[in-house]
Amino acid sequence: MVDSIDSWLKENGITEVECLVPDMTGNARGKFIPAHKFIKEDSRLPESILIQTVTGEYVDNHWDIVAPLDSDMLLEPDPNTVRIVPWADEPTAQIIHDCYTRAGDPHPMATRNVLKKVLALYEKEGWTPVVAPEVEFYLVSQNTDPDYELSPPPGRSGRREFARQSYSIDGCNEYEPIINDMYKYCEAQNLDVDTLIHESGAAQLEINFLHGNALDLADQVFTFKRTMRETAFRHGIYATFMAKPMTNEPGSAMHIHQSVVDKNGDNIFVDKDGNESDLFRYYIGGCQRYIPHTISLFAPNVNSYRRFAKDIAAPVNLEWGYDNRTAGIRIPDSSPAGKRVENRFPGVDVNPYLAFAASLACGYLGMKNKLTPTPHCEGHASEDGEIELPRNLLHALNLLTDCPELEEVFGADFIKAYAAVKMEEFEAFNKVITTWEREYLLLNV
Repeated sequence: MVDSIDSWLKENGITEVECLVPDMTGNARGKFIPAHKFIKEDSRLPESILIQTVTGEYVDNHWDIVAPLDSDMLLEPDPNTVRIVPWADEPTAQIIHDCYTRAGDPHPMATRNVLKKVLALYEKEGWTPVVAPEVEFYLVSQNTDPDYELSPPPGRSGRREFARQSYSIDGCNEYEPIINDMYKYCEAQNLDVDTLIHESGAAQLEINFLHGNALDLADQVFTFKRTMRETAFRHGIYATFMAKPMTNEPGSAMHIHQSVVDKNGDNIFVDKDGNESDLFRYYIGGCQRYIPHTISLFAPNVNSYRRFAKDIAAPVNLEWGYDNRTAGIRIPDSSPAGKRVENRFPGVDVNPYLAFAASLACGYLGMKNKLTPTPHCEGHASEDGEIELPRNLLHALNLLTDCPELEEVFGADFIKAYAAVKMEEFEAFNKVITTWEREYLLLNV
């Protein structure tokens, strides 16, 4: 393995290597190493980086989660993740690393390892998940003062978008220079980006990825977010993956299409005659049963829950339906071989490793426990206006920590660490007095 990476570095004239580890939030932690030292030296990082909050703080029970010595993790580069950094001034490579304990075991709090653990459960059954993510995001004008609202950036015409531009070709073309550079960077990194559309929000775009291996696609989404941010920076704007960055605009999702194939490559969601299988129904039943308990992995930030509101394009129910975008679980029209389930709950602010792991875990538990779904929804899934999901991070974390089946799948150490990190973020947010409170409560209560 090391020899293949060494050869690649030499063939591409690489002078520096970014050693990357996805943290709990899905952001890149790591270090820069000169290429000539990369092969000769083992890479290590303190395990505490895995339990930093999005603000860079550590949890109150830090020493109950990591060893008192705050030991180093051993990092092992994955040769399948070796990529050029196309925006770097010097020839630079980026390599995603797996984390191991000093004893040589996969580190239980490393999010990439959590996804690998779920995939191993499928492999034991002779199954392989196939996923395809849809990544929505906003382009916004640079905003260095967080007290000010975000706004769309000017396009080629010099004007800002304010009207709805869903699927507008001309709307996309307004940002053609940025999009062209994004595609150029993606091609240089072998990212399987497919179609691009203009979503319904002002300067909101969506990139679809080709379906494939779940771990590889998680790596690609992780890499794409870095790529899109860098592309936007170079054009003097921001790309944001907040779930709900603007008050009057819709949120951004990362819908996950998923199916499962057997050892012969056949889709287990249909039988030999092309009819829906029992496993397909059980998979949906598992999603309905366990999505409430995994919602903190699909909505991992305090801002995430602003997506789950009435009368906006986001799921607020646990219904499922055929080609029904009002349902949280949608079954797209397809051929029998392409039969799949679309999970519409994740926001784009997810850690892709954890979102894939959670979605696949729900389906796996449904198939193993033979959970029967409700009848499919034929009308508007939210006509009654009832919201069947947690409305804040605290409620979501309570559901996560109160589910023995998921603890067995993900591991008790990970559940404890994740809940601690997200609870710390929730408490930090709770200390902030918002503009709404000052506007409506200051003189009226």
